[in-house]
Amino acid sequence: MTAAVPVFLYHAVMDDPPDWIAEFTVTPKEFAAHLDAVVDSGRTPVTISTLAEHLAGRAPLPPRPVLLTFDDGFADLPGPTADALAGRALPATAYLTTGAITPGGHSLLPPAPMMTLDRAVELERSGMEIGSHTVTHAQLDTLTTRQLRAELLDSKAALEDTLGHPVPHLAYPHGYNSPRVRAMTARAGYRTATAVRHALSSERDERYRIARLIVRRGHTVADVEAWLAGDGARIAPYRDGPKTIGWRWYRRARTVLHGRPVFAG
Repeated sequence: MTAAVPVFLYHAVMDDPPDWIAEFTVTPKEFAAHLDAVVDSGRTPVTISTLAEHLAGRAPLPPRPVLLTFDDGFADLPGPTADALAGRALPATAYLTTGAITPGGHSLLPPAPMMTLDRAVELERSGMEIGSHTVTHAQLDTLTTRQLRAELLDSKAALEDTLGHPVPHLAYPHGYNSPRVRAMTARAGYRTATAVRHALSSERDERYRIARLIVRRGHTVADVEAWLAGDGARIAPYRDGPKTIGWRWYRRARTVLHGRPVFAG
């Protein structure tokens, strides 16, 4: 039987989020309870780099790993959220949407309190690994080759210029990807990419489609404990179903009609 590896996906951690991200927000009190459950589970917290080394066949995973990831770069991240993680000695991986956190930048994310790009250095100092979440948060599997290349390379370059070292990990906005997107991600120099899938990852998962469990405001500590036990969700890898493929084609057609990239949300 394939051993489950929980990879949690968080967005904002705040009491009063904007309506558009509220479904994917947890309160600081709930977040603290989730982290305490992670600590009590006896699992070994690791970053995406550790999982990447294993999936590439270069190193074993520690016993019963668990990963904590954060998308977009909301304002709480380099403050109370990073403090809550550091206070429990929990590493994490933060995927940043560079267009949303760069002063004067452009993204498709609706208005929200966001961190700024220069604070990515603080995140690393607090124990977080930094990855790319593209420039604008577009639906990558609907973009032209030129648009996709820019999303992948420009965000990577912005983060590398800020941090002073390579940034080899990507998270697809809203998890949207395709064989073409995965191939171009590899060619752009990324060593891994995370999707969503709302599934448990595993020691056999795909390097360019790592499954994550998206944490919503309705999820309870009991849900978190079940995932930590390796229950309550499907285990990747598995093939896309007809609904996923059909939804992708619908979104592509809609993007063509719009004549411009569409927000992945």
